[in-house]
Amino acid sequence: MRPLKVKEFRSRSLSYESACVRVEVCEKDSQHQSRVQWRIAGRPFYSTDASKCFMDLGYAVERTSLYMSGGEGPLGGKDFSLACTEHLAPVFLMWPGRSFNVDVDCSEGLSRAEIPMMDGSAISFFNALRNMAGVPEELAFYDAPVRDAWELRRPDADKAYGCVRITPSETFEVSYILDRPDAHSFHSEADVSVYSGEDLYNIFEARTFILEQDYEKARRDGLLAGVDESCGFLIKAGNADVQSQKYRVREEPALHKILDLLGDLAFVRPALPKIRVEILNGGHAAHRQIIEKVINYAIRF
Repeated sequence: MRPLKVKEFRSRSLSYESACVRVEVCEKDSQHQSRVQWRIAGRPFYSTDASKCFMDLGYAVERTSLYMSGGEGPLGGKDFSLACTEHLAPVFLMWPGRSFNVDVDCSEGLSRAEIPMMDGSAISFFNALRNMAGVPEELAFYDAPVRDAWELRRPDADKAYGCVRITPSETFEVSYILDRPDAHSFHSEADVSVYSGEDLYNIFEARTFILEQDYEKARRDGLLAGVDESCGFLIKAGNADVQSQKYRVREEPALHKILDLLGDLAFVRPALPKIRVEILNGGHAAHRQIIEKVINYAIRF
C-alpha cells in the first residue's frame, strides 16, 4: 500500500538517549485488509493482518512488553527485538479501517529497537496522527465470551501480589487497582468503559510513572538508562497521595496501566474484546495472560 504521509517521532526511550519511529499513513485500498505493519530498521517484524502468527513471536517482560523475532523468516536470519509498543499501538485503535507502516530504528550495532517515550503517554502520537489520518473512525470490537479468574504470583512466591478476573461484556471495560502498602501506601484506581474514541482520549493523556524506590533499584540494576524527567513522572517517597501529585488526569497511574493494557491488546490487532477485566496490581505479565485468553477470538475477528 502506498504511503500518503509520514511522521517521525524522536525522543529518549527506556534504554537509549535517542530513539526514533516513523509512522506512514497508507492510502485506503478496498482491495486490501487494513493492517498495522511493524518493521525494525526497514525489515518486516509483525503485521496485524497476520495475527495468527502473533504467538510465534518470543515474549518477555522487563519494564515493558518485549517481543522477539525468531532467527529465520522475513528477517533474513537476524534476530530482532521490539520494546515499548504499548506507547504507540493503542493509537491505532482510533483508525481500525486504515493501514499504517511503523518503522522503528535500531540503536547502532544492536538488534534491539524501542519506541521513543515522548512524554510517557500516547497523546502526542495521537495528535500528530490525527492530523495525518483524519477524523477517528468507529472503534472495532470482537466478541470474547471468556470467564476466568486467577491470582498473580512471582516465581517461588507463596503469596499472591494481585489477581485478574474476566467476564463477558457488551463493550470493553476495565477496573484497574494499584495498591502498594510497601511504598508509603501508594494507591490508585480507575474504572472505564470504552464505547467510542472519546472514551480513549483521557487514557491517552496518562503518562507512565515510577515509584521512587523502584526507580532507584532499577538504576542500581543498570536499567532505565535512557529516561529522564521528560519521559513520565516520578512519584516520590512519602508523597504518594493523589492530591499531592501533579497528575495530568485524575488517577493517572491507574489510567496509564489501562493504557498499557490497551496497547498490549492493540498490538495483536487494532480492536478490543468485549470483556470486563478487573485487575489488582497487574502489569505486562498479567496483560499477556489476558491476551492468551482472548487471542483466538481476535484472530477470527
